[in-house]
Amino acid sequence: MRRATFNQYIKEIDFKGLFITEMGWNRFHGQADIQPIEIDGTEYRMKTIAERNGFQIIICPVNTIPTTSVCRKIDFKLRKNANDYICIFYIPNSEHHQWIAPIKTVEKRDIVTVEYETADKADFLFSKIDALSFDLAETTTIVDVKERIQGTFAVNSEKITKDFYAGFKKEHKAFADFITGIDDHIVAKDNRNKQWYTSVMLNRLMFCYFIQKKGFLDGDFDYLQRKLKWVRKEQGEDRFFKSFYRGFLSELFHDGLNAPLHDAEFERKYGRIPYLNGGMFDEHQLERDYADIDISDEAFIRLFNFFDTWRWHLDTRITASGKDINPDVLGYIFEQYINDRAQMGAYYTKEDITEYIGKNCIIPFLMDKTAQKSEKAFAPRGFVWQSLRNSGDRYIYDAVKKGYSEDWKQLIPENIAIGIDTTTPNLLERRSAWNTKTAEKFALPTEIWRETIERLQRCENILNKIQNGEITHINDFITYNLDIRSFVYDLLHNTDDHLFVLHFYKALQNVTILDPTCGSGAFLFAAMNILEPLYEVCIERMQEFNVQNPLWFKAELEEISNKYRSNIQYFIFKSIILRNLYGVDIMVEATEIAKLRLFLKMVAVVEVDKRADNLCLDPLPDIDFNIRCGNTLVGYATEEELNNDLTWGDMFANAEFKEKVESEMQLVSMAYDTFKYVQLNQGEDLAAFKQAKGELKQRLASLNDSLNRRMHAATHLDYEDWLKSHQPFHWLAEFYQIIKGNGGFDVIIGNPPYVEYTRRNKETGKSIAEIYQLHGYMTINCSNLYAFVTERSIQISKNRNNIGFIVPLTIASNNNMAELRSLICSSGISWYSHYEVRPAKLFEGAEQRLTIFIIRNSSYNHIFSTSIQRWHSEHRYLLFQSLKYAPSFHNGSIWRTSTDIETSIYRKFQAHTPTSLLLRNSGEYIHYRTAGVRYWIIFLNKGFDTNSLSNKFARVESLEIAQFLMAAFNSNLFWWYYALNFDMFNLKDYMIFNFKLNYNPDPIICALAESLEKDMDVNKIEQLINSKTRGEVITSYYQKKHSKLIIDKIDNALAYHYGFNEEELDFIINYDIKYRMGDELNE
Repeated sequence: MRRATFNQYIKEIDFKGLFITEMGWNRFHGQADIQPIEIDGTEYRMKTIAERNGFQIIICPVNTIPTTSVCRKIDFKLRKNANDYICIFYIPNSEHHQWIAPIKTVEKRDIVTVEYETADKADFLFSKIDALSFDLAETTTIVDVKERIQGTFAVNSEKITKDFYAGFKKEHKAFADFITGIDDHIVAKDNRNKQWYTSVMLNRLMFCYFIQKKGFLDGDFDYLQRKLKWVRKEQGEDRFFKSFYRGFLSELFHDGLNAPLHDAEFERKYGRIPYLNGGMFDEHQLERDYADIDISDEAFIRLFNFFDTWRWHLDTRITASGKDINPDVLGYIFEQYINDRAQMGAYYTKEDITEYIGKNCIIPFLMDKTAQKSEKAFAPRGFVWQSLRNSGDRYIYDAVKKGYSEDWKQLIPENIAIGIDTTTPNLLERRSAWNTKTAEKFALPTEIWRETIERLQRCENILNKIQNGEITHINDFITYNLDIRSFVYDLLHNTDDHLFVLHFYKALQNVTILDPTCGSGAFLFAAMNILEPLYEVCIERMQEFNVQNPLWFKAELEEISNKYRSNIQYFIFKSIILRNLYGVDIMVEATEIAKLRLFLKMVAVVEVDKRADNLCLDPLPDIDFNIRCGNTLVGYATEEELNNDLTWGDMFANAEFKEKVESEMQLVSMAYDTFKYVQLNQGEDLAAFKQAKGELKQRLASLNDSLNRRMHAATHLDYEDWLKSHQPFHWLAEFYQIIKGNGGFDVIIGNPPYVEYTRRNKETGKSIAEIYQLHGYMTINCSNLYAFVTERSIQISKNRNNIGFIVPLTIASNNNMAELRSLICSSGISWYSHYEVRPAKLFEGAEQRLTIFIIRNSSYNHIFSTSIQRWHSEHRYLLFQSLKYAPSFHNGSIWRTSTDIETSIYRKFQAHTPTSLLLRNSGEYIHYRTAGVRYWIIFLNKGFDTNSLSNKFARVESLEIAQFLMAAFNSNLFWWYYALNFDMFNLKDYMIFNFKLNYNPDPIICALAESLEKDMDVNKIEQLINSKTRGEVITSYYQKKHSKLIIDKIDNALAYHYGFNEEELDFIINYDIKYRMGDELNE
């Protein structure tokens, strides 16, 4: 379409013509007029003008373009009539329009808006028209259309975030140089406190930039920049004798944003400023310690100029500028900045990871809690499971059901379909085309037919289980990787049982969710995003039920309507933050960022009302006691741990100490309850609030001092030095009402640091073990912080339940992690999903193979696992939708099985003895390399031509045994064994020689070993490289994949030894083949 044509449609507001005539959409034949929707006293009358496979195009005339928060409210009501749509709001007789589209941000329904004031300014929208258009002959499904819309409107903020961070790093460095009054004798880059204060100031200023763009700072969208210029002008005219920092910002922060009342003199200078509370603008510890801090005006001139090159939004929107940033940028900034400064073993955890772990730990807990009160609804024929049974494929992810239909076997090509039947012979021959690229109609990106057939069979199997009523436990949603969020939302949305909603809402209000190493709050943020729509639908249903019977939900609704003037969304966020979320981190900067991000989430849903008190913004919750700073691993975690420590020393003194501590803990708990009550009940009496906070702070400090001194008594260190190095955090004291009162946290999720306990940091020259000593951990031999954090989390969880972490792949395989595996596998049901680093990786910039594990308490122990996952970065959005679990085994390691076929192969494999029994101190050689493990591992009988530190050998009794083992170790079966068991990085002797195969003389295998060695020799490439230790050396690269046909023959011969059938042999030969062979797969 030409731009002039597009502009004409926009000017004439002819969206029906645009979509149907120009873009290939269809006429809508149903009821076009949608029931009017009323939001905050404004009625919105909508009409459907076009559709494609049920995806609707809706238009709505308005007097003013709705804000993003209003669009969210509209979407909540509109989705009852149109779940999938684009809605275009337009001002009649104007070219000022706004397009909105609900999209999935990971798995959360989000709203993206595209706004333009005239047709000539709709450049960005015009650039997307081709992507929204369809050919007349094009065949599509609703899944195809949704994919197209998602791909068109999804906000790719990653590049913008990286660009912003590149500039932010420079500004952080420059800002620190302008600060005086903090240990000025230490250069800025090495001045720990000056760097910290720089972060504090930049956090505060970024917060102010976000809220000024909503008009909360005197209604001025450029408030800080204007006030800086005003102060500079006053200085020039000798009416102002202080810097911008000392003369303006300090008072704005402490006496403005942190004070509920402002007099007329204050407002003359600062304008109308809201009271925020929240603790962010309290006098900071550094400001108390250093009374003479000052910052040059030049620091702010430079920083604001940088900030002003970006567009600051508290919501998700698209503009043509490519400079839109939202609060998500803060998490990325923090994690990257910390890792740039020191090797912390922490990585920025993207939202798809936090979402996957969060939903599969939080929602099962809520459902279990509801089931305890609503037994009838959860009976096999009750409302819950009957709803699932009647749902068809609704909760099977689109990625799994791409190309699926009931007659899919009749629709796929005949040369592919012929390989489905496994009961007739010549299976490998019949599947000869299964490694070719799948036809687009059926395919996910890069899929080959082998993968597609497996996926469609899985889809069919799950659909049958749903329809036959075989899924009757919420755990099955994890095992079969179903859309658990949509399922639970729909249950609440559709139920006629008010008690089901009541019990779920009570569970929502009381669930305690912890990230024990929270960093900048990525997992807490994910938890909030998971809980928010559940609160939302519960409140919507409670209001509906209350109309039917005014006695139903009276107390619950009064809490909202009487006390929260901003809006329900604000109440939801405040309730989640105060009631549900808890975090601990050893870095105080991390906790500050986490709180900042949560606060911005709340401010985003409030619109400025200049006529209302405090500009219509309720004071932010003070969560200083929810998000804490301390060492997760050091301190008394439970009452049992404290009691164990009181078994030594004077018995009477210990009894007296215990009585004193228990009394203090109860007082702390009561003080915390009072503090939370004051906030939840909208206590606007500042004196009462400060008294409650002060009392809690004082009691907690006294209790911690008692516990610290008791713990310190077992050391020989100076007390102050010990406090500084160990940073003890006593879970029993800090969260007494949860650890003692609730029996532990309901849900624990996170990404603990991957730091070896005894390895020395390159920058500090010290190991963690040299900084602080850990005692009493059964996983101490694992020698990694992530193992200790996992053990601590199990300890402080309620019933070892609902724990989910992302950790290195070593958890599933390495010998040193044996104690940790045993601990997890004995805790009930556990799920493990595993992730490679090629061709793409989960953590950017880190060669870290990873495992996500989830633990749920059960009366029996059961393990599920995925295979090792590989994907291309541009298709990452499909990764977590496509996960496939299968029963697995804890047999030394966690076997990464993913199909029933592998279970059968495993059993036949385990029937053999380890090849280590064939090793001798002298005899014939088997040569191998312990480095360079990627997709191919090289074993030779004659040895390598070049010297390398990674060249190794083993010896066996005879040439026949050497050839037999050399062939077996080069087989596809060995790769399967290695990929299922080990870390995909190291190749150690125990990994090789634990391979199980009984030796039986086999001249065919020996002959194939000779052929393979010759073929690999012919195909090897020799290169001259520069070695740091040996100078210029020649090394050989073996292109083993060119010998794949010979390797396949080896597996064919080995199948006889193991008793594999044709289907098992086909699986082994083609295991991981797409990535191992790459572009040469079809040659």
